[in-house]
Formats: sequence, structure tokens, C-alpha cells
Amino acid sequence: MTTILLLLISNIFMTFAWYGHLKGYKESPLWLVVLGSWGIAFFEYCFQVPANRIGSATFTTAQLKTIQEVITLVVFAAFSVLYLKEELRWNHAVGFGLIVAAAFFIFHKW
Repeated sequence: MTTILLLLISNIFMTFAWYGHLKGYKESPLWLVVLGSWGIAFFEYCFQVPANRIGSATFTTAQLKTIQEVITLVVFAAFSVLYLKEELRWNHAVGFGLIVAAAFFIFHKW
């Protein structure tokens, strides 16, 4: 659970670092946006690295990456709708569902 919580927090920081500047900062110089994003991404690493270190005791690296990707999609979907005010469409849901299906295959013991 600690790993998932740390990955959730890290993904919130990373989503803001990568996409937060698209709302309200389009007129800012690119170099300034890059520096700001790096500053936010620092905090992402402060949670991501421990999440992977702690998680590696329980999960394989493929499982860790899959957990991270599913969390990224959930965080991004919420961010896109709530912060960027963009609409999620049916095709996005289908694509996200296929990634969740991929997670099933990665975690299933064959």
C-alpha cells in the first residue's frame, strides 16, 4: 500500500510538471516553463524513487511499471477533466481499459 500511495503522489506531481503549464502559462517563455517543470519534477522523484525501492521487495519491475502506468492514467484522466477542463471520450475509455487488461495479464500467475 505504501508503494501505491507514493506512486500516486509522484504521479500527481509529474502530471502537473508535464501538463500543468498548458493552462495559463502558454505565453510564458519556454525556458521558464521548463525550469518550473523541473522544479515540480524534483518532488516527483522524491516519491517515485522510494516507491520503486520499497515496491521492489514485493513486486517485479514489470509489475511496478504496470502499477505506475495505471495510476498515471487515473491521475491524468482526473487532471484532464478537472484541471484542463477537457472531455474524456469513449475511445479514451476503451484505450485505458485495454491498458488495465494488460495489467491483468502482467499480474496473473500463469
